[in-house]
Amino acid sequence: MLQALRGKKSSLLIKVVLVVITIGFSFWGIESYLFTRVDSSVANVDGTDISQDQFRQRFDENRQRMMQMMNGQVDASFFERPEMKRQVLDQLINERVLLGANRDLGVSVTDDRIKREILAIPAFQKDVKFDPDTYKMLLQAQNMSPRAFEERMREDLAVRELPQQVASAVLITDAELDRYLRLKNQRRDFRFVKLDKPAADPAPVSDEDIEAYYKAHTAEFTTPERVALDYLELDGSKIEVNATPDDAVLKERYEKEKSRFVSAEQRLASHILVKVPGKGSPDDQKQALAKAEAIAKEAKAGKDFAALAKQDSDDLGSKNQGGDLGWLDKGQTDEAFENALFAMNKGDISDPVLTSDGYSIIDLRDIRPGKTRTFEEVKPELAKEYATTEKERAYTDKAGRLTDLTYQDPSSLDAAAKDLSLTVQKTELFARTGGAGIAENPNVVKAAFSDTVLVQNNNSDPIELGPNHIVVVRIAEHKPATPMKLDDVKELVRSRVLAERTAKQAKERADKLFAELGKGETLDKIAEANKLKVEAEQGIAREAVNVDSAIVAAAFALPRPTADKPQRQLITLGGDSYALLQLDGVVDGDPSKLDAKTKEAARNTLAGAVAQTTAREFVDALRAGSKVRVSAEKLESQQ
Repeated sequence: MLQALRGKKSSLLIKVVLVVITIGFSFWGIESYLFTRVDSSVANVDGTDISQDQFRQRFDENRQRMMQMMNGQVDASFFERPEMKRQVLDQLINERVLLGANRDLGVSVTDDRIKREILAIPAFQKDVKFDPDTYKMLLQAQNMSPRAFEERMREDLAVRELPQQVASAVLITDAELDRYLRLKNQRRDFRFVKLDKPAADPAPVSDEDIEAYYKAHTAEFTTPERVALDYLELDGSKIEVNATPDDAVLKERYEKEKSRFVSAEQRLASHILVKVPGKGSPDDQKQALAKAEAIAKEAKAGKDFAALAKQDSDDLGSKNQGGDLGWLDKGQTDEAFENALFAMNKGDISDPVLTSDGYSIIDLRDIRPGKTRTFEEVKPELAKEYATTEKERAYTDKAGRLTDLTYQDPSSLDAAAKDLSLTVQKTELFARTGGAGIAENPNVVKAAFSDTVLVQNNNSDPIELGPNHIVVVRIAEHKPATPMKLDDVKELVRSRVLAERTAKQAKERADKLFAELGKGETLDKIAEANKLKVEAEQGIAREAVNVDSAIVAAAFALPRPTADKPQRQLITLGGDSYALLQLDGVVDGDPSKLDAKTKEAARNTLAGAVAQTTAREFVDALRAGSKVRVSAEKLESQQ
């Protein structure tokens, strides 16, 4: 419990600090008698819907995280691929399956565990200690209440609980470790002959050949369909507002939101933890209590508390700091510890307090009373918030007005432009692969080629380019796909015909030589007859970098050879080049030559891999026993 106050344990849950939580409410009651419920879910797991909002929220979280990991160096269209959407949906489905299993098995996440996790999150710490003000500030910045954050954490922990328990049961035996090390450190002897790309066929390409190829590949010689767009852009960051409110407005907001500026009472404490030894039997409890009482007696008699903590405390997280726990709010520690701490007077040293970790002796060093910050103290903060709120309000009003006007007259952007003092802008022509400016956004491209905009010639729905940033588009110009004239692409077609000839020749030659190798001809004779070079590699490891990776991978994929029967393979190297590979020998790694430290590291690596596989198989088994329905159409429509 208290050791976690100073721990540096990293938590996968920190990611939720960076995203805004959206909670969807379903209203039931008399409405169900008046309206027909439309199923808009993207999936259903054992009767529980996964809504489009839930999918979109998680999809956006994953996209933001990946963009941050890759420093934004990724094409936005990458995230719109069907397999990326399905990956996110599978994640949500697996979570619902696990939550259902938790309910069936009675698995739950306690409040105390959530507190410990929060205390350990680095983003909420200052000087390696949990800081309540930082915690509140970060949550407020995301419009998230502590309760909402804790519930999100509870769900995140819950979906990991069963897989972690399954994974933790993985045991790697010495025999399994040795088998792994023999394979991991295996070395292979092989020889190969590279068949480089042949010279270009000198035979001329006739006009008949060119015309035949052109007709057979007409789609490859077509100018793609292109459009240019007219659009209205509304960017909240460029909206000017009067952001200088008078004191009366700010004072009214201050009175309404006064609770935000109240800091709770805090207590500066140190403690000495005496853990219960053994299995926690009554005798073990008595032994720990006796030791704790003796320490408390020494502390109350005036012996330096910090020195006692360094000498006797079992809390490794605070021991070296003399038991210092820093400033504590209510709700941060074990309930018994908290009750004792907040019942003490400054300077008191408590009797031993039984907590979930053992017996604690508490030293209350100081008290920081709760305080309400004055209006003058928070006035700059309120003024800044007011400016932000006003800008967002102005943007919301304009965005709503833009939406209404472009819906009222779907055949033009002019009325909306005039009403909102916006300028109708125009893109260059671009294809379905996108273009410059707003046409870099895959959602703009998708809208441009949609039935509503391209066929019906209507304004689009508002398209989000970023936070408080939207556009509405319509077709300004449309150029259908048109075949290129043969005369314009004749040289390109000629080069394609030659390239195809070369590729065919390379493959036929490789197949012929490999067939000879399979009929008993030796690699050396084939090389000699064709003026090729045999390259030999001895004792090559899996991670070798001095040999073509495709050849190494193929060598390690082949079965073990026998003395009179080497293993052979034809390898495609790319660029119309190939290789004839012959595997001659395999030497397993020798675990007995490794020191204990290296073997233990290998055991941990193997255990991690097996645990991950085991946990995944466990989730797959749970999912196989669940009723899962996926709406492919609604999933595809998500933007």
